[in-house]
Formats: sequence, C-alpha cells, structure tokens
Amino acid sequence: MALLTVPTAAHADRNPAAHAARQKVARITNLADIGPLRTDLWVYSPSNHKKMKVNVLTPANSTGPRSVVYMLDGADAGADVSDWITKGRAGRFFANKNVTVVLPAGGKGTFYTNWRSRDPNLGKPQWETFLTEELPPLIDKEFNGTGRNAIVGLSMGGQAALALAARFPKLYTGVASLSGCPEVYEPANQAYVHTTVANAGGNAINMWGPPRSPAWKAHDPGTRLDKLRGKNIYLSSGSGLAGPLDLMRKVDPEEGTRQSVTASASALELGAWRCSINFALELRKARIPFTDGLRLVGTHYWGYWEQDLPRMWPTIAQGL
Repeated sequence: MALLTVPTAAHADRNPAAHAARQKVARITNLADIGPLRTDLWVYSPSNHKKMKVNVLTPANSTGPRSVVYMLDGADAGADVSDWITKGRAGRFFANKNVTVVLPAGGKGTFYTNWRSRDPNLGKPQWETFLTEELPPLIDKEFNGTGRNAIVGLSMGGQAALALAARFPKLYTGVASLSGCPEVYEPANQAYVHTTVANAGGNAINMWGPPRSPAWKAHDPGTRLDKLRGKNIYLSSGSGLAGPLDLMRKVDPEEGTRQSVTASASALELGAWRCSINFALELRKARIPFTDGLRLVGTHYWGYWEQDLPRMWPTIAQGL
C-alpha cells in the first residue's frame, strides 16, 4: 500500500511548472447559486494572487446572449456581498432587464485601481487589471455575453467607473457616476481621495504616488475627455440639501443621532455635487453629450441611489 501512494506524491512534486502555469491564468474556481437570479463566483486573479469574490445577477427571463453591466460600490464596499445588492436593491431592479449584472465585492477604499506600492492595511490590489482583463472574458463565457458592457459606480465607485471608461474606452459603451467626484488631479479633489482611502485604513500615496504625480493625472477622466466621446454617459448627484428620504431614513443608534447622520451625508454629497458640476461643465465645454441627473435635493444616502437606477437605465441601456 505504501508503494501505491508513492507515485501520486512524486507525481505531484514533479509538476511545479503546471502549478505555476495555473497561477498565471484567471479562472473561476468556485460557483454557488445563491438564488434563482443570483450566482456568486470566486475568481482566481493572477494579478492579485488570490481569489476574488464576485456577485452576479441574471434576469428572470432571458433570450439569447446578454450584455453586461458592471457595478462598483462606494468606499464602504461590502467584503462578501456588494452593497448594491444589500442596500441598493439592484436585484429587484434588474430582475426584468435582459442583462447580466456583475458586482465585485471587497473593494473598500481602493478606488478599484491598480495600486503602485503595498499598503500595510489594504495590500497591493490590482483592481483595474482584474476588472478589465481577467474578469470580462470569464463572465462572457460563463454567462453568454455579447461583448458589450457598461459600468456604473456610486461615490468612490463613480469616480472609478469614469476613470475605467476613459482608460479602456473600447471595453464600455456606457458609464454612470452617481454622487462621485470624477476629477482627482486638482489639490482639493486629491484631499477627498486621501480622506476616502484613509477612512479605510490605507494611504493614497501607495495607490497613485505623491500628490501631482503622473498616476493621479492618468486616473483623472477630466484629462481624457476625448476617450469618453461617443459613450452613453449619465452623471448624477444631489446638492446636499436634505429631503423627504432623509426624514424617513432608518438610523441605527450606533451611527449617531438623526441630525448628525444627516449632516454628515449632506456634507459628503455637497462635495460630490461640486465635483460633478465641475465635470459636467468640462463635458459641455468639450461638446460631449451626457444625461444630466443632477438633483437640487439629496444627500449621500442609498435611498437616492436606488432612485437613480431607473433614471440612469435608459441612458446606459442604449449601448447594450
């Protein structure tokens, strides 16, 4: 019996090259049906040297190949399940849409970009490579994709969505930023990025280098406006002024008082409003059409982003 087990162990030892080859190929390692319209994937990412969790929504009724909508969370992204599912009710909205919706989990504070240096707390994520090179072919193969994609993000994810669309224009037909701060190269906006990353325990210098370094400019969609020309673009933000949704909002006592929670959400949205208005002006100056979803009322709150989904959809759906 001992002799019978030796060849197996020896065979395994003789295949380091095969193991190394597998480590260079992105692949779906696990797949779980969570419900009739949701599948969770674990995807091995060579660039990240680990498995990445991805939630996928499929429609109740589907005909033929489907285009794909990638949706990015904000700075507090859920580690296991996208906030778009748990807080934004994306599953309910997309149930009757003939598209596949891909929602990566675990992007908290990372801006869904490739980090230049290892961060003590956030590591060295390579989200850009994962989202643009490794994941799309796997999704198209597993879920019968058409090759047409759109990308949507809120807050931190809104900036990332526009940056990815500008950096990889052939990959996306449409892009939506909800309460994002698209332009990151100017000092005031760099401060916002530093604060967002710091709140997640990281240092933005490890992401794009020192202030005003080329990587900051390279990830600012305002410096690549021509790459967005011809895209279906949706841009939205509230002004920070509290509205009825804020008065009806359920506030966990651990968050603080309703007044403090609303004040914080108002301040965050006011910053997103300023950024989004500035970016809208840049688009208009460049004569790049976009759908204006800017609202006179609204704070940095999921209730407003849930309402943005049906408003955004006609614009994004055009290219799908």
